[in-house]
Amino acid sequence: MVRGALLTANLPQLQNLIKRDPAAYREEFLQQWNHYNSARHLFKLNPDDQAGNFKELVTFISQVASCYPTETADFPSQLFSLLTDNYPSLSQEIKKSLLQNLVMLRKKEVISSIDLLKYLFPLLPRTSSASLRLFIRHTILSDIVSANARHKNHRLNRAMQAMLFNMIERGMEYRVTRDMDKSSSDRTADSNSEAMWAVIVAKELWKKSVWTDSKTVAIIALGCTHPNLKVQSASMHFFIGEESDEGADDTEADTGIDVRALHHRREINKKTKSGEKKFHKQLKSARKKARPKTSAKQANFPALELLRDPQSFADKVFNLLNHHDTRFTLDHKILVMQLLSRVMSVHKVCILNFYSYAMKFLHYRQPRIPSILVALAQSVNDMTPPDAIEPVIRKLAQEFVHPGVSSEVIAAGLNSIREISARQPWAMDSSLLEDLIEYRKSKDKGVITAARGLLQLYREINPSMLKKRERGKEASMSVSRAPLPFGQSNKVAVDIEGLTLLEDHFNKLHEEEGAANDTEWDGWTVNSDSSSASDSEGWINVEDEEGDIAISGSDDDLEPTDPQAEATASSRVSTLATTKILTPADFALLNDLRIQAATRTVQMSGGSASKRKLASLEANRSHTESNLLDKNVFVTEEHILGKRKKAKADYAERLASIQSGREGRAKFGSRRGKDKEVPSSSTNREKVKNKPIMMILSSDTVRRKKKASLRDKQRKLRAHVEKMKKGAH
Repeated sequence: MVRGALLTANLPQLQNLIKRDPAAYREEFLQQWNHYNSARHLFKLNPDDQAGNFKELVTFISQVASCYPTETADFPSQLFSLLTDNYPSLSQEIKKSLLQNLVMLRKKEVISSIDLLKYLFPLLPRTSSASLRLFIRHTILSDIVSANARHKNHRLNRAMQAMLFNMIERGMEYRVTRDMDKSSSDRTADSNSEAMWAVIVAKELWKKSVWTDSKTVAIIALGCTHPNLKVQSASMHFFIGEESDEGADDTEADTGIDVRALHHRREINKKTKSGEKKFHKQLKSARKKARPKTSAKQANFPALELLRDPQSFADKVFNLLNHHDTRFTLDHKILVMQLLSRVMSVHKVCILNFYSYAMKFLHYRQPRIPSILVALAQSVNDMTPPDAIEPVIRKLAQEFVHPGVSSEVIAAGLNSIREISARQPWAMDSSLLEDLIEYRKSKDKGVITAARGLLQLYREINPSMLKKRERGKEASMSVSRAPLPFGQSNKVAVDIEGLTLLEDHFNKLHEEEGAANDTEWDGWTVNSDSSSASDSEGWINVEDEEGDIAISGSDDDLEPTDPQAEATASSRVSTLATTKILTPADFALLNDLRIQAATRTVQMSGGSASKRKLASLEANRSHTESNLLDKNVFVTEEHILGKRKKAKADYAERLASIQSGREGRAKFGSRRGKDKEVPSSSTNREKVKNKPIMMILSSDTVRRKKKASLRDKQRKLRAHVEKMKKGAH
């Protein structure tokens, strides 16, 4: 009895003893468990009075729950029900304590990661405290990252991705209307907050390279068509590659500086110069810490490539833009147009109504017209019908390229027309082209550069549209060269060039090893490690009538093939593509085999054509990644505005330039007297010697010297001689 009373009063000691011997202290635990159940019912009735005692009991049960799994089976669900049922009335301290105990149960493996995340996700949009929300967000992200550290936890990922997808989908059925009741308004706000956090979490996991599959892209793509504008903006910024302002409060919490509090103190405190400097310094520090380390101006190419149905996605986004044209702000319209143009460029999607919609913005006085021109030029591809682009080019020429506007406007119009024509040359009319290139005789440098760029473009792609005197020497020699009409190609693709070399290589490996190891997914990408074991649970071999469908990823050592076999391979069509899924690693291997074959051809014949082919193949191998980016290079405002005079810097820019020039330099000021053994300043007599004569003519010293008598001058001279003698001795 005495022991039970002492242990009841000292929960940390009882906790230590239970962890050492759970069976011996089972009765004491059950006593505390009954005490916890009683306190839990009282806590539901009055959370404020029972907060301290109840928090200690919950911490104690969480610490020893792994020792008694049967008795504490319902303990995690009880904590979660306390949070969800009484969340608005609970204090921040109790909320954080209960959440920390749930995390502790996860670390002790009392609950799984899926259970913990199912508890935390519903609480994330309901939390108003920035610090508590940051704790929940950090716990969610760290748990998913740690679960996927060694290998992909597909079960956890699928469950969490389904949860995020449902969080966004729940808000799709609500539409913001003016006559909605209060209950539906509350449901809409909750669904919008859920969708916003679902997008934020998915973006963070993509940024951390934890979720990089098409399911994550599908989650954020669904957010692009969400009725809430903030959810739309955050989702669209993900595909464009720019950081949005959403979630700024949590970013500020990560830096340790509350920007809102800084602004509030600045408003209520007394205005002083020192306070103003301190405020701007703290604000600059917060923005610097919150700035992403990597440049976010490039588009998110992998995400755009992983869109499952680009045509349907682009149609939904355009319908959203077209139907809510009066509701959206200009900045949001431009954001949607930029996303549409990127999708249309990467996947060669055609939305013909987009060009008629964009034409109403084509005026040189339109705000943010460079961004609109960028989106318009980027949306054009070689699969866009020329009839849909021709009115756009004429509209640009009428609004931007005429003597009634400034030279910057003319240059922007010519550059826009050049970018569009580079993607669809047949949209240009020859008579209009002749008028546009005449601007190369202008006096403005930007206009001259833009007109010459348009002229040079058609010299390269279609010299026949130019007059003979404008073609140039090289273009005149190849005047018969012209782009193929719309919808036509040079030849029908029958086979992949050099695929027979890859087929012979695999056959040789199959003969040497006895069986081809082509059923694993290792090395699906070019840079993957073929020796690493596959994380999947295994694949079912599906046999076709022609044979097994093999998927190869091993990048084995390349061996030279037989020249006679190469000659035979060049005159037959390979069937490898019909029996095997070619991976990026296979195409990299194919490029290496082609380089080896071209090298042997150069060694045998030494022809110039063979050397050029070898150089082209080597350049393709060394710039594989850059070529992928070059293929999808997006238009920027610099392409539209072109070369122009440098604008006059404002005060802030001049001050920043001055400060950057002072870095690494010594402090400003004279070094006179500071380089001595004992630093000291100069005397007043020394300073007088260096003064200009006009500054000391009217001084009393000069005046007394002029009026001095002969006797005074002799005394001074004698005193000077005596002083010099003493100094000499």
